[in-house]
Amino acid sequence: MKKKLELLAPAGSLATLKAVVNAGADAVYLGGELFGARAYANNFSKEELLEGIDYGHRNDCRVILAVNTLLKEKELKEQLFDYLLPYYEKGIDAVIVQDFGVMAWIKEQFPGLPIHTSTQMTVTGVEGAKFLASMGADRVVMARELSFSEIREIHEAVDVELEGFVHGALCYCYSGQCLFSSMLGGRSGNRGRCAQPCRLPYQVLNGAKKPLGRAENYILSPKDLCTIENIPKLAEAGIYSFKIEGRMKQAEYAAGVVSIYRKYMDRYLSYGATDYAVAKEDKKKLYDFGNRSGFTDGYYTKHNGKEMITFEKPNHTKSNDALQEQIRKQYIETEKKEQIKGKVFLQKGVPARMEVNFGELSVSVTGDVVQKAKNSPLKKENIYEKLNKTKSTPYEFESLEIIMEDDIFLPVQAINQLRRKALTKLARKEVEAFVRKPVEKKLIEYSDNSENLPGETCLSVSVETKEAFFASVKRAFVKRIYLDSQIFGQKTSGKNEVEEMKELVKLAKEAGKEVYYIFPFVFRSSTKKRYEMFVEELKTVGFDGFLIKSYDEIGFCREHQISEEKLMLDHNMYTYTDFTRHSFASCGIKRDTAPLELNAKELMHRDNTDSEMILYGYLPLMVSAQCVHKNMQGCDKKRQISYLKDRYGKEFAVKNNCKDCYNVIYNVSPLSLMHQKKEILPMGFSWYRLCFTIETEKEAEHILDLYEKMWLQGKKKEEVSYLLDYTNGHFKRGVE
Repeated sequence: MKKKLELLAPAGSLATLKAVVNAGADAVYLGGELFGARAYANNFSKEELLEGIDYGHRNDCRVILAVNTLLKEKELKEQLFDYLLPYYEKGIDAVIVQDFGVMAWIKEQFPGLPIHTSTQMTVTGVEGAKFLASMGADRVVMARELSFSEIREIHEAVDVELEGFVHGALCYCYSGQCLFSSMLGGRSGNRGRCAQPCRLPYQVLNGAKKPLGRAENYILSPKDLCTIENIPKLAEAGIYSFKIEGRMKQAEYAAGVVSIYRKYMDRYLSYGATDYAVAKEDKKKLYDFGNRSGFTDGYYTKHNGKEMITFEKPNHTKSNDALQEQIRKQYIETEKKEQIKGKVFLQKGVPARMEVNFGELSVSVTGDVVQKAKNSPLKKENIYEKLNKTKSTPYEFESLEIIMEDDIFLPVQAINQLRRKALTKLARKEVEAFVRKPVEKKLIEYSDNSENLPGETCLSVSVETKEAFFASVKRAFVKRIYLDSQIFGQKTSGKNEVEEMKELVKLAKEAGKEVYYIFPFVFRSSTKKRYEMFVEELKTVGFDGFLIKSYDEIGFCREHQISEEKLMLDHNMYTYTDFTRHSFASCGIKRDTAPLELNAKELMHRDNTDSEMILYGYLPLMVSAQCVHKNMQGCDKKRQISYLKDRYGKEFAVKNNCKDCYNVIYNVSPLSLMHQKKEILPMGFSWYRLCFTIETEKEAEHILDLYEKMWLQGKKKEEVSYLLDYTNGHFKRGVE
């Protein structure tokens, strides 16, 4: 029978798994040797994971496997099936996925295996949850930034389990929207290798690049989440699975935190929200298990705020050695044992027989034939002692009845063998209900057009300012312009959003351009409500298409009859593999932007038909609900640029998008691949894009000039005034 609520614990090792099960976890999530978003955790070997699945099932605890990295083509085609098969057959309870293609692929290959969509899919509303549920998701792990009311809205509208984080470390940014570690050091968070640049110090500069606050400011480092006092509100909002973060943490931390949450979840389940209160000593224990400059209750009750940030001290600290030792003895060194009942029948000339009962389960085994004693007959206490040696097993006898004749003999080895046989059979019977039938790998065919090189290639430009629009619209070689949502409705033009859109679309159309609309990075409840006020007008503005940045936006467009044929995925809607592109195409979305983390070789082997490649732009490293400007100077609801200066003196631009209340941190140097034309052309892209974000009109003009001279006129880098500071991004190095 399904529990009313699930306490979901992390496990970075088999010892931790056993500890959190002993401490009261209803479910455990963990990573194996491949494809987990914590590549630097100990993780589980194949043998450990198989043992862990059985251990969980014997103790009424579900085991969930994280397969939540983005997979490359070879990994999906050649590794994933063989990797998952033994865990599927053993009875793994669910998998967590981030990659939309992996989700579709697992659904096809492993029937009946529940799929949980990772928080890295950044689901923030009803539409995203509904879309993923329609694609086969059994559970949605929501973005960490949601409020109680937003969660309740999803719960009431979508028939899908909801999982939310309740304790542990917080990412500064919406999880799947982070390229900071990847672009700076080649360690991709999307591949489980985040180097945590958010835990480093930065000096904050205002728009005039004058310092604000301390020189070493941990402005991107959130405090640890603690929601122990909000358990009733979390449950009543609709969260089913209460997730504790910490696969990189020690067993003492994981077991200790689980024990406290178990206590208070049980209290809530028994007595409800009335008079619910958390004792001071239990709050102190959570603090002692580990914290980061104290705790925050996260985004459940607020959109953002400086009280959530560490500022001065980013490291995770623990205290109270006596408490740590107590947890170690109680949950790590003392293994949980199941209480069983046994009966042994020993009669001369008949094989020894043993029956063992655990709840409704019962097994019976036979051993060697019992002999008549020649000298010293067996004594009941000696038999009892031998049969009661269960230390190396998950069992201990609650009662053990020995029914025997007086003058019998059986070798000690035979008695031990009888016990081992019975307990092994019981252990096998306990988990056999979870075992699945083997499956054969299916050959999944989908169209591969990678050999079809395009004819004429076209240039598009995306703009986040009107200045960049006017620089682009007069260039004949610009065939398409993407207008970012943040351009409109800034209360400076005197016109409403739709009137502004019509004005720019008219100018672009008169110049012979296609015009696309760019939806916001994040599409939360307040943004959805704003769009619902003018979505019908939006459909009549004359946009040729819409650039999509989230699953919520896919769902919203479906809900409002915006044809999938008009939708195009941006780079953050990751399409690493051809199968992922095929999976989106099966939903009607056939166009996408090539991911920024693939290198030249990987792009060459990708089917780039109907894909667009970004040639230039200050790439977004983080998209966050937090606001650097607000946390340093207060909220004035004015869109502006701040800067983060790192310890090497590099300055990262930060733009606050007040209309939808999120920040974007851009790379210090722009991506530029215009000098790589010879390598890029054979990749088969029909469209290339220049992205203008923080450039002045003059800077945008210079970039357009460079494209014209290098791409169209064939001039070499040495022959033009090329950029003094730029990056190749991942074009050469890629990510692990």
